[in-house]
Amino acid sequence: MASAVKDSRSGYGSLLRTPGAWTFLLPGFLARQPFAMLTIGIVLLVESTTGSYGTAGAVSAATGVSMALFAPQNGKLADRFGQRAVLIPGVLVHVTGVAALIALALAHAPLWALFAVAVPTGASTPQVGPMVRARWAARLGGSPLMPTAAAFESVTDEFTFVVGPVLATALCTGVHPAAGLVAEAALTLAGGLLFAAQRRSQPAVHRAQSGDRPRVSALSVPGVRVLIVAFLGIGAVFGGMQVSLTAFTHHIGQPGISGVLYGIFAGGNMLAGVACGAIAWKIGPRRRLLVAYGLLTLATTPLWAVTAVPLLGAVGLVVGLCIAPALITGFTLVESLVPAAARTEAFTWLTGAVALGQAAATTSAGQLADRFGPSTGFLVPLAGTALALTVLLALRAHLLPHSSTVAAAGPALGADAQVPAVSYDRERELARA
Repeated sequence: MASAVKDSRSGYGSLLRTPGAWTFLLPGFLARQPFAMLTIGIVLLVESTTGSYGTAGAVSAATGVSMALFAPQNGKLADRFGQRAVLIPGVLVHVTGVAALIALALAHAPLWALFAVAVPTGASTPQVGPMVRARWAARLGGSPLMPTAAAFESVTDEFTFVVGPVLATALCTGVHPAAGLVAEAALTLAGGLLFAAQRRSQPAVHRAQSGDRPRVSALSVPGVRVLIVAFLGIGAVFGGMQVSLTAFTHHIGQPGISGVLYGIFAGGNMLAGVACGAIAWKIGPRRRLLVAYGLLTLATTPLWAVTAVPLLGAVGLVVGLCIAPALITGFTLVESLVPAAARTEAFTWLTGAVALGQAAATTSAGQLADRFGPSTGFLVPLAGTALALTVLLALRAHLLPHSSTVAAAGPALGADAQVPAVSYDRERELARA
């Protein structure tokens, strides 16, 4: 299934000419659109029925925590049994969970009932983004196009975070409080099943052979654990911005512009992602990650003190511009740190970390907004990124791929495992970072 592309060019044009790419790109684009609508849709629906941002954030957080905990397991199953086998039942369970959550919220069910439904809803959220990234890795192998693919996927993700929150907010405020989640469920069903139908482009299944050593987990790679911390901090930015922008715009009597402000924030992320993919970087990815993360932490510092909508939009744009380089570099590092047989799992650990950080941030920001005013919720992105930056600086040595670790993992992966050939050359590149 894997076919490394021997192409020295690294532009978007070369990437999109990769054989078979469009067969999974278009369905994957449709299938990931609902991802950015889920948490904001829950916040808006539950807040409208309970009147509490803290409660709404807590229910949304339960969904996010469940997603974060179960996503890596779904990724591991996809590596072992194939993406289609995991995706189809997941889509059906997720749509059922969203429908039940809507019904319970509108019926003013007790909080425990909302939590009970939020857990399976989050656990079954289709992990289309990691699955698309795994398909790129299977197609490209050690090609120079891998960083471009990571940038392209980040841009695609961020486009969903431009469109999704705006669409969900418009539907919830202009049509019905539940309309955002209804649209999320419908898009999940249609997009997820269409993506699952693309069998030819999915990565090869890495089944354990008789006599093989136990399958290597992505979490056993130290660099992956460091990246998880970094992505937790990025999730804190997403979650803190969502809840705090919603609370702030409600406080000033303009609830309809929260989606616009979040779209500006996500738009900055998307623009930076486009630029990152077009640049031929001359410094190592580890250094890029540390610099980008430091700038992200710095950019979140003034959020809590801003009281004017135009200025808040401008600061949000800067924060968004600083997120994409960190995300893209983190995903790019996975290819050199993790064997192919555990790569989907690694990608889901990172996206799950974003979801977990977002869940914790929505809860914290919601509680702060309820008790101390809407602007205090903006302290959550600053705290999350500052803590993650401290860990990144302290454990940055783990972001260098060790050939001994990759080589030792190889026999445990089975005869058809694809160990990235670029790892050993990139180790020397990263050592200069």
